[in-house]
Amino acid sequence: MKIQLSTVMVQDQQKALEFYTQILGFVVKHDIPMGEYRWLTVVSPETENGPELVLEPMAFEPAKVYQKALFDAGIPANAFVVADIEAEYKRMQDLGVVFKGKPEKFGPVTLVRFEDTCGNLLQIFQP
Repeated sequence: MKIQLSTVMVQDQQKALEFYTQILGFVVKHDIPMGEYRWLTVVSPETENGPELVLEPMAFEPAKVYQKALFDAGIPANAFVVADIEAEYKRMQDLGVVFKGKPEKFGPVTLVRFEDTCGNLLQIFQP
């Protein structure tokens, strides 16, 4: 058994696609029209056959409540590993990403949270 799909709920799929590709650097794996929405997944350019992140449309009303509760509590909806958190923090900050503080060390990892422009907090971390 292995993880192939992980989901993040987004308020606007197109806006999410732009953020996750242009800012975070992921690449589109699938972009299939499905009526009003799309089956939209992105992957790391380093592992294009690896796990896919589904940019799931916020079409289920309770999901909106859950997303807001996570955001308000400061809980990241997903986390991504980076090799150099200081360099990534600076690069993303230069692109206008809104961070919730600066990278901090917590035990064996350094991490920082940021907004994805689609209603979520995300986190990058460096082991």
